[in-house]
Amino acid sequence: MSPTDQAPVALVTGVGRTRGIGAAVASELSADGWRVVTCGWRGYDDRMPWGADDEQLADIEADLSDPAVPRRVFDDAESIAGPVSALVLCHCESVDSAILDTTVESFDRHFAVNARATWLLIKSFAEQFRGPVGAGRIVALTSDHTAHNLPYGASKGAMDRIVLAAAVELASLGVTANVINPGATDTGWMDAETEAAVRAGNLQDRIGTTTDCARLVRFLCSADGQWINGQLLSSDGGRRH
Repeated sequence: MSPTDQAPVALVTGVGRTRGIGAAVASELSADGWRVVTCGWRGYDDRMPWGADDEQLADIEADLSDPAVPRRVFDDAESIAGPVSALVLCHCESVDSAILDTTVESFDRHFAVNARATWLLIKSFAEQFRGPVGAGRIVALTSDHTAHNLPYGASKGAMDRIVLAAAVELASLGVTANVINPGATDTGWMDAETEAAVRAGNLQDRIGTTTDCARLVRFLCSADGQWINGQLLSSDGGRRH
C-alpha cells in the first residue's frame, strides 16, 4: 500500500547517499506502507572519500555529534509526519585508525555519534512514543570491526549494548529493539582488492547489497517480526571459518 497520513511513521537516520544502507531501508519501509522521515548529515559524506551526493537526500540535516540534536530530530520528524513508531539507526562515524594512531578527538567523535547519539535518539523515541503497545520498533546497524578500526569498532560495541538494553527497558511500551550486523556491504567504499577478499571469505559468491540488509529491517519492523527482540543478528551471507 502507499504511505498515507494515517500510516505509521518510521525515522531512518544515516540517509546521506543514494548508495547507502539508510536509503535502501527508507525505500523498503516506504514500500511496506510506512511514512518515512529521513535524517542525514552531508558534512560527514563531504569529508569521506566517496563524497556527498549532488543533492540533499535526507528530510532533516542533523550533525549527531551535537548532544542537543537528537531531541530536535524528533521534534522535526513529528512536525513533518507525526509521532514515530519505528526508529532505524543507520548513522555512523567511521574513520579507520588503530590503537597507536587514534587521536583523542577521533575517539570522542566516534563515541559521540555512534554511542551517545544512539542513546539520546532512543531516549527521545521512548519519550514521544504513543503506541499502540506492540507496535514500536528499534533497529540499529552494527559492525564487528576491531583491529585497525579501533574507535569505530569500540563505539559500535557500545551502541550494541545500548540497543539491547532498550529491549528490556522499553518492554512495557511494547517496543522491540534489535541490532543487525550486515557484514561487508557494497555502498561504494570497496576497491577491487577488497571486494575480491570479501567474496573469497563468504559462503556465497557475492558481496552484500544494501537491499539485503534493508529487507531484514523491513521484516523486523513489520508485525511478523514482533517476536524477534533483544537480538544481535548477523545477516552477512555466511562466512568461511
